[in-house]
Amino acid sequence: MKYKIFTILVLVSLLYGCDSKRDAQRSIIPRPSIAYPDENLCFSINNKTRIIIQTDDSAIGAVIDTFSIWLSQKSGFTLAKTKLENQEDLANSILVSTFQADTAIGDEGYRLRVSPEQVTIQATSYKGIFYAIQSLKQMTPPEVFAGTSNKIEWPATLVIDKPFYRWRGMHLDVSRHFFPVTFIKKFIDMLAFYKMNTFHWHLTDDNGWRIEIKSYPDLTKKAAWHVDRNHEKWSNPTPPQAGEKATVGGFYTQEEIKEVVRYAATRCITIIPEIEMPGHSSEVFNAYPNLSCKGDTLPVQPATYWPNVDILCGGNDDVFTFIDSVLTEVASLFPGPYIHIGGDEADKTRWKECKKCQARIKRENLKDEAELQSYFIHRVEKIVNSKGKRMIGWDEILEGGLAPDATVMVWRNMDAGVASIKAGHDVIMTPTSHCYFDYYQADPEFEPEAIGGFNSLKNVYNFNPTPPGLTKEEEKHILGTQGNLWSEFLPNEKQVEYMAFPRLLAIAEVGWTKPSRKDYESFIKRVEQHKRLLAAMGITVGNISAKVDILLTQDSITGLFFASMQTDRYKPDIRYTLDGSTPTSSSPAYEKPFKVEKNTTILAAIFENGKMIEKPSKREINFHKAIGATVNLDSIAHYKYSARGPLSLTDGIFGSIKFNDGQWLGFEGSDAGINLDLKQKKEITTLSIHFVNDFKAWILLPKRVSIFTSSNGKDFKLIKSSDLFNTVSNEETEIVPFKISFPPVKSQYFRIEIESAGLLPESHPFKGEKAWLFLDEVVLN
Repeated sequence: MKYKIFTILVLVSLLYGCDSKRDAQRSIIPRPSIAYPDENLCFSINNKTRIIIQTDDSAIGAVIDTFSIWLSQKSGFTLAKTKLENQEDLANSILVSTFQADTAIGDEGYRLRVSPEQVTIQATSYKGIFYAIQSLKQMTPPEVFAGTSNKIEWPATLVIDKPFYRWRGMHLDVSRHFFPVTFIKKFIDMLAFYKMNTFHWHLTDDNGWRIEIKSYPDLTKKAAWHVDRNHEKWSNPTPPQAGEKATVGGFYTQEEIKEVVRYAATRCITIIPEIEMPGHSSEVFNAYPNLSCKGDTLPVQPATYWPNVDILCGGNDDVFTFIDSVLTEVASLFPGPYIHIGGDEADKTRWKECKKCQARIKRENLKDEAELQSYFIHRVEKIVNSKGKRMIGWDEILEGGLAPDATVMVWRNMDAGVASIKAGHDVIMTPTSHCYFDYYQADPEFEPEAIGGFNSLKNVYNFNPTPPGLTKEEEKHILGTQGNLWSEFLPNEKQVEYMAFPRLLAIAEVGWTKPSRKDYESFIKRVEQHKRLLAAMGITVGNISAKVDILLTQDSITGLFFASMQTDRYKPDIRYTLDGSTPTSSSPAYEKPFKVEKNTTILAAIFENGKMIEKPSKREINFHKAIGATVNLDSIAHYKYSARGPLSLTDGIFGSIKFNDGQWLGFEGSDAGINLDLKQKKEITTLSIHFVNDFKAWILLPKRVSIFTSSNGKDFKLIKSSDLFNTVSNEETEIVPFKISFPPVKSQYFRIEIESAGLLPESHPFKGEKAWLFLDEVVLN
């Protein structure tokens, strides 16, 4: 009997089996809620395959029509579409049907079953049908996408799936660099392929107005164009010269906008337009200078513009007439429920000097310019609501209070999100720490120039849009998340793709997959498979960071210290040394954490085909008495430079010469207060800290460092203070070690206060701006 069963299975496998090499490369991103694959069996498209539709829903019919065309183009077979006649007529078919509304699966969920004889797709709406089709497409061999094969086969599987968050999106800035409709459609296609449902279209900013507004025609005749500085560095362009012709830019006509909106809708994507105000609006003044505080005709900025002091006048009623007219046309073009009004980084310099703004402050009994911005946002919100839309803005709009109907897009840090939720607002969580894809994704030394920061694939994947400590009711205010692509350093379409992929796959899984189902090892394996799919579709994929993170942890029971190594890559070949020498292909291979018992310099790198693919990571492990201490900060580090939190200060690992290496803590214009609990009394005679000094990058040494002690962790007394000579350099970044010694103090509790430089000095080109303070590794011995 066993022999007969085995013979039958072999025959089935021969008849319906998948090409094993291709099968190994098929997987679904985002990871489904439930999936039971059987890659030994397959369903194959042939000239007799039919699509059977068991519903009269026209929206589903449209989705299936598009899928049928795709199948025909890729396979060469024209698939017949029929209604279900009888149950015996299901062989070699793709059956599409609906079932009654199911709260367990929602309107975006689906059930997909692939067997050797039939494919069955079920959902409650066209959205679920569409997403099931994306899963089938992802299981299609890459050769089909590349056009080198027409053999469409899908491995046998059962998938039951639904999204975790309602808002799953990507943002694209088309102001700083303009991208044509053809690319916008391609970008939307990729969002849909990974089951995203929102495209945030950043249409206006200082570098160009990109949407036709018929009531203000000069916005596209003048404000959409700037002088050519493409050959110069973005951060230091030559100012526009008198009489110089503006030749770089572009805009979308209203007909093109409508076309893109329709295109997105057929892919289950809602487009959210963003019209920036009151800040990031200086391009408007090239066309309509009367809307500014000074009334000057300004050139459209060809590159960086910071600080962006020229903003819409808060005291001029013509500004609100302008906004009303613009948003009337915008609302008519975008059927989605939201209009994004920006609201971020509004420099108040001009408002302080403006007679109209000061008159408005007095007339409305406002306290200052900050309250004038709140007045401005409230008034704009009423305009948005009058168009039948809800307002979204970056988290600065929360300042001064909002109507509960406003939605907050959180970008600075998660605390702003929690504050928004506590105030009763829906939020989209998209903090710079995890969601800004204009940041470097791999070692900057080996990457195209980017705006700064560091946001690796793994860091994106590890993002949880729902912060701890919220009630179940409060969690309902979190709509979801999105990735953001600001285009300062994205001069062309290929660079957009390079920075978006593969991180877009990570944020897609963050938005769709239930957190308990997320697993980075599973994800990175699937990413490796999808890189072939993306290449076949003509998508440029960025590098996955080859950085080796070297961590030092202490065993809570034995007290021993262990070094471990982690990377973003799938099954990397990590080679390392412990003597400070550069690793080679014959150096020891990292397999598991190993014990470290003395000061050690570890170098580690990933090798492929016997060659090092990036320079090695280096970590100097310095055993000192603060390692393993509990660390609390008076205020959190800046969201761009928060390393791994306060514990980064006492992990025994020193930051490198690159202050964006993920090890340094950065504070903008503020002091740092550090409380240390050593967990037992220890005798201490020295304190040392490393600081960064980089005058050009606005990073200065602190003015003073003080150390205190306490017997109870609450009441501290000064041990010693020391002033620093604040060296100024216009050359390279330098690490400045600081050390103070004092008579022996035996205590469990210590406090360190670091007084920052505060503001940039007179000698700095940006004098008066906030100086940065960067520090790492607080060493007590």
